[in-house]
Order: sequence, then C-alpha cells, then structure tokens
Amino acid sequence: MKKWTREVLQVRPKLLEIEGLQSFRELQRIDFDTLGQTGLFGIFGPTGSGKSTVLDAITFALYGKVKRADRGTQGIINANLNQTRVSFTFELLRDGTRKTYRVEREYKRKKNTANSCLPRVARLIEITDVGEIPLCDKASEVSSSIEELLGLSHDDFTRAVVLPQNSFQEFLLLDNAQKRSMLERIF
Repeated sequence: MKKWTREVLQVRPKLLEIEGLQSFRELQRIDFDTLGQTGLFGIFGPTGSGKSTVLDAITFALYGKVKRADRGTQGIINANLNQTRVSFTFELLRDGTRKTYRVEREYKRKKNTANSCLPRVARLIEITDVGEIPLCDKASEVSSSIEELLGLSHDDFTRAVVLPQNSFQEFLLLDNAQKRSMLERIF
C-alpha cells in the first residue's frame, strides 16, 4: 500500500512545439507564458482545426503515445511527411520548489508503410539557471521519469487532465474500484 503525503504539485505548460504531427505539417510554436498571463486560456477553433492535436502533442511528448491513435502511434505522422517532432517545456512546482523540464520526441515513418512509425529521439531535460541537464534519453526511461515526476500514468493523464472527446463516458463506465483507484492516484 502506498504511503500518502500532503505534497502539493502544480504543472504549468510553458512552450509547445509541434511539427509533422497529424494536421500540423509545419512547425507550430505555442507559448503558454504569453497565452496564460491571466492564469487561464482556452483552445478554440472550428472542427478539424487541430484543437485535439494540441492536446495529443502534449500527451505524445510526455508519454510517447496518443490516446486516439491505434497502438498509441499509428497514423500520427502527417500524411505528407516522414517524421514528426514534438517538444514540450513545462514547469513543475512541488512543495515550494520550482523546476523546469523539456521533453522531446521524434518519430520517423517505417519504410514502405503508411501508418507505422518508430521512435528516433526521446529525451528529458531539466532546464536550470546554469544550463540544461539531460536526465534520460531512452523512450521508456523518459516515459517512466515523466510518470514519476507527474505522479500520473498515461491513462490517468488522459482521463483526468486531457479527457479526449468521448472519453468521459469511458471514465463513467469504470467500476467503482477502478474509479476510486484512479482518483486516489490523481489526488
């Protein structure tokens, strides 16, 4: 059984770069520091404009997979490109200590396939006043480190933080023990 502490954890997005992921063909930069000056921002746009892809990019950077993609990565690369790159910088405030991290992932399309891809780069970096400190550079280590830093598994993150379209119904259909377990991990 886990030992529970009263640790306060806040995650604040700072910068997201997306290139070649789903509908984003060219490099897109989203500066959350500028957007969130008031502490709140929204993602708005017509159907098909890429709102969900922004959330997919954050999830992909953190965990190396996308909830709405088969096997987590099938079909995520833009149809006109052979690779995708995502970089997500975020700030973590834990019990008064503030740290900044950047997680980067690059995947390339498998030869002679339309939807399959392979990880090319995965790294987690701590950004300090004196420079950047590489923490890990293997896909599985990056995902494990993110899970440890945030205290959320990929499933918990997508159910509680991102909640993709139609996933609220999935949460509601979990049995009571599964809901309780997930909510205990989150809170």
